[in-house]
Amino acid sequence: MSDWTAGYVAEIDYTYGYYPELNPLRARLTLLNSAVAIPKIGTACELGFGQGLSVNLHAAASNINWYGTDFNPSQAGFANALNEVSGADAKLYEEAFADFTARPDLPEFDFIGLHGIWSWISDGNRAVITEFIKRKLRVGGVLYISYNTLPGWATFAPMRHLMTQYAETLSARGQSITNRIDDSLQFAEKLIATRPVFMRDGASVADRLTKLKEHNRQYLAHEYFNRDWYPTYFSTIAEQLTSAKLQFVGSTNFIDKIDSINLTAEQQNLLNEIPDPIFRESARDFMVNQQFRRDYWIKGIRKLTNLEQVEELRTQSVILANLRENLSLKVKGVQGEADMKEEIYMPIIDCLSDHKIKTIGQIEQVVSNRGITFAQLLQAIMFLTNNNFLSATQLEGQISKSKKQTEKLNAYLMNRARSSGDIAYLASPVTAGGINVDRFQQLFLLAIAQKVKEPDEIAKRVWQIVASQGHKLIKEGKTLETPEENLTELINQVKSFVEKRLPLLKALQIA
Repeated sequence: MSDWTAGYVAEIDYTYGYYPELNPLRARLTLLNSAVAIPKIGTACELGFGQGLSVNLHAAASNINWYGTDFNPSQAGFANALNEVSGADAKLYEEAFADFTARPDLPEFDFIGLHGIWSWISDGNRAVITEFIKRKLRVGGVLYISYNTLPGWATFAPMRHLMTQYAETLSARGQSITNRIDDSLQFAEKLIATRPVFMRDGASVADRLTKLKEHNRQYLAHEYFNRDWYPTYFSTIAEQLTSAKLQFVGSTNFIDKIDSINLTAEQQNLLNEIPDPIFRESARDFMVNQQFRRDYWIKGIRKLTNLEQVEELRTQSVILANLRENLSLKVKGVQGEADMKEEIYMPIIDCLSDHKIKTIGQIEQVVSNRGITFAQLLQAIMFLTNNNFLSATQLEGQISKSKKQTEKLNAYLMNRARSSGDIAYLASPVTAGGINVDRFQQLFLLAIAQKVKEPDEIAKRVWQIVASQGHKLIKEGKTLETPEENLTELINQVKSFVEKRLPLLKALQIA
């Protein structure tokens, strides 16, 4: 009998993560910053969508026709349930990559995204995906791909292999994957305690193992315990993707591009001597010991002139997507930390603090009298977007078309929050994607939607839900034991939410 899982962990559900790099609207801003033209994106595809949270948030919140596949029937079923709720009519399939690629009814795509899955599949499936991209990505189209990277994983890879072997061979038969993971972690600790020669050159392995124990077992199962687990050199990815006629644009992570906090002066000088862009990127991965890459590629780069780039950027609209009090101007890189200049960033935040959508050109007009140049403004916008503090926005007509879908999806997710806190995002038709909204904030919104207005009454409604399930709040690391303590804390949280967070969520058309 064939194993439909092909070595991939299927006995435990994947986590409900959301990945903003899969949002084509965010891709547009990132690529414009690199002076690269991209087409109007009307069709998009996510390969290996997991629980389907990202693809559903993007489908509901935009006017893009989304397609995708995930071979796990449980995950595909949940993804399609969300799709039915929103009415976005995304085409989501429960098919292996080879079967999906063979479908005769797929269009060409302007955007294809795959997050992480490249590292957890076989060479055969990577070849299938490469062929899919070659055949189905439209000329000028964008590919987003993320994957575990060498040399960053070179030290830990042998330990990961040993733990997977232990889980497969020595854990008691019939145990759940979570128990097998716990057994493997315990064995790895015992092994390290014997001071093996391997550890003389792998001291960081013990530190990483300690961090692994802090993660939930759902994440560990899918991240580390699949049969196929292949961290990849950038040059290997480049060889495969260039065979599909793609060209490398750059990292989606703006912090990666700040050389002053990631590279020494000597390293920068050496990289500047390397004429080949692919080899230069490979050498850079060694300098920073890169562990995970998130990159954009394009099928046929068309570079914008400086004038074209600036004009396009000035028309791009943005909105504040987080609270001012949460802003940190510290940026951390491989070589240390730096402080972004408050005199540049705060006038931009002030300009956007009314929670209204503004174009970059409009912001430029407001802050230029503070001596802020367009280049400085653009760098600040990219930094704030990278930190999910600011977001690109759709046109008004697109927002109004998407709102009915996001309202239905958000109502479902908020109602689901009564029994579970595993989905911490809601859909914004303004940003065409997901916004972080935790369980309690979703329950506050649910009460408000049900016409409960006073903070005390909202708190009571939420406490009834939480208490009925035997849950209690935690404040400053301490569990609140009495109903009175819990209710008091909830009232304080509601008041803060109504004063600070609710206006933001209304601007994002979530509330």
